Amino acid sequence: MTTTDVPDIRIPSDLRPADGRFGSGPSKVRPEAVAALAAVGGTWMGTSHRQAPVKAVVASVRRGVAELLGLPEGYEVVLGNGGTTAFWDVATFGLIVARSQHLAFGEFSAKFAAAVAAAPHLEPPRVIESPPGTHPGTSPEAGTDLYALTHNETSTGVAMPLRRPEGVGPDEALVAVDATSGAGAIEFDPAEVDVYYFAPQKVLAGDGGLWLAACSPAAVERVGQLAASGRWCPPSLDLVIALDNSRANQTYNTPALATLFLLDQQLAWLNGNGGLGWAASRSRASAGTVYGWAEASEYATPFVAEPAKRSPVVATIDLDGAVVDAGILSAVLRGNGIVDTEAYRKLGRNQVRVGMFPAVDPDDVAALCACIDHVVAALS
Repeated sequence: MTTTDVPDIRIPSDLRPADGRFGSGPSKVRPEAVAALAAVGGTWMGTSHRQAPVKAVVASVRRGVAELLGLPEGYEVVLGNGGTTAFWDVATFGLIVARSQHLAFGEFSAKFAAAVAAAPHLEPPRVIESPPGTHPGTSPEAGTDLYALTHNETSTGVAMPLRRPEGVGPDEALVAVDATSGAGAIEFDPAEVDVYYFAPQKVLAGDGGLWLAACSPAAVERVGQLAASGRWCPPSLDLVIALDNSRANQTYNTPALATLFLLDQQLAWLNGNGGLGWAASRSRASAGTVYGWAEASEYATPFVAEPAKRSPVVATIDLDGAVVDAGILSAVLRGNGIVDTEAYRKLGRNQVRVGMFPAVDPDDVAALCACIDHVVAALS
């Protein structure tokens, strides 16, 4: 689509959201956090990550994550460079002994399974799939030492409850959860999981380039056991090295200082306003607006059919192609400063995707729905 293909539709200024960022990652970064970063730009950026100022922020991040997630005694917050994609490789070396089971119900949940399947030192994983818009359940299986779940599938807008497989304790198998787009906005019981890993460019309103993992005592023990077994691992993917450095409030490699700072700002904002319960309620309010609007609409329908499986942080809404082309709609919105409503590229549906993370004002989400109606009417 070229600029000349996009109709010149102007949305009235009083209808537009105050902030037009609705991306599912990178997500909206609060202006206050950016201003705080700018205020310390001359003393923070370009400084050593192994000296007191940066190490103090890393320590604050680790405390903030533990507080936000309500981690039980003995759980540790580990961080490293590279984002969630890198952590999948980290897990193949440092968490899986031989065989894992994966729930695959979208682009990202399937990618971890693919990374494990390609690892020559591991047995082929068992992959339990379900169609996009749904999620499967675990199947307890002898010989499985790690169960891989996804809290929120960003590509499809499906969220799933987190529970250990029935009858399987942490002494038998770890439960590892990709929480990249859910961590900090979806409530869960940390005792049900052993490794809850994520990146800061979604709920935590920072930039990409880091991974964080909340690890149970059983997970920490597993890391040590695999290291003692003599399994070779690249240093940049070594969980023992990552754990040792995290305990020293630093990362093995140089981190992006802006990401650390923005992450710390967002954690302080979330915890200062009431923590996970407050953040979750804010996203649920936005989700209620979007799904309610779609259900009442003559041309929009929630992609995820079962309300219980609908994500509170990423909404996927199908649009009637006879009424509106989603690509043109998103292009018109973008021309009015309302950005990143495009559908996930590989899902291939005529839909919009809306990020509803806590940093996004619920009033702006309501304004977005009104703007979509305005554009659709103008296109008709």
